[in-house]
Amino acid sequence: MKEITLQIPVLEAEQNVEIDVRINGRRQVLKYRVEIVEFEADAAEKKDSVDVLRRVIREHDPDWQLVQIGVPMNHKIPVTFRQKQLAQ
Repeated sequence: MKEITLQIPVLEAEQNVEIDVRINGRRQVLKYRVEIVEFEADAAEKKDSVDVLRRVIREHDPDWQLVQIGVPMNHKIPVTFRQKQLAQ
């Protein structure tokens, strides 16, 4: 699937985003979920952050696929998932 990048405003906690698009005249609804992964402020090692991210991704609902891991800010990292589309 080709990707289109859209700027989404800063989100709090977990939020779902639905985008209606037309591809070759056919309407599709794309669903995204943005989750904010928080880390302990005193986490000394980057390895701890990586382990937390791995766990979040591994244990995430299998109906959603990882799209992007965002830029860390203030001990938080946004992780974006896209809902897998059912075969039509």
